[in-house]
Amino acid sequence: MSDNETKAEGQEAPQAQKANFAPQRIYVKDISFESPNSPVVFQKEWKPEVKMDLQTRNSDLGDGHFEVVVSVTLTVSVEGMTAYIAEVQQAGIFKAEGLESTRLAQAINAFGPNFLFPYLREAVDSVLTKGSFPSLMLAPVNFDALFAQAVMKQQQEQAAAQADETTTH
Repeated sequence: MSDNETKAEGQEAPQAQKANFAPQRIYVKDISFESPNSPVVFQKEWKPEVKMDLQTRNSDLGDGHFEVVVSVTLTVSVEGMTAYIAEVQQAGIFKAEGLESTRLAQAINAFGPNFLFPYLREAVDSVLTKGSFPSLMLAPVNFDALFAQAVMKQQQEQAAAQADETTTH
């Protein structure tokens, strides 16, 4: 008997919902570049000091769709002079199906950023090239480990809050 024939007459067979977290659209949400000290900075010896700020955020768009955004701000100085400031927000819309809350949180906060990071790196490289600066290879980021640390920190804070609550009562 085939799978299609296993249901009884007039009864629907329960369908197992597959767990899925898939990209629907990838896009640059915001990009900005400024080189406030050009062309003078081009005459300096290129020994850059790099400051990088990396952040992620997400929002529920409804109907199982989520926007995930990975943002980076790079401030690069040479001999104490700002060479450039580059900001890129790489985003994606992901469709989530059949994920319980813990797995959904991991998908949104780890898988999504891991998926988007190569696109972010390419966007940064492109804008720097157009600004006439050398490429800056962003080191890989382990968003899974960052998510695990955030969960652990949240659990520790909740445990500390519960401990405070029981000692004050």
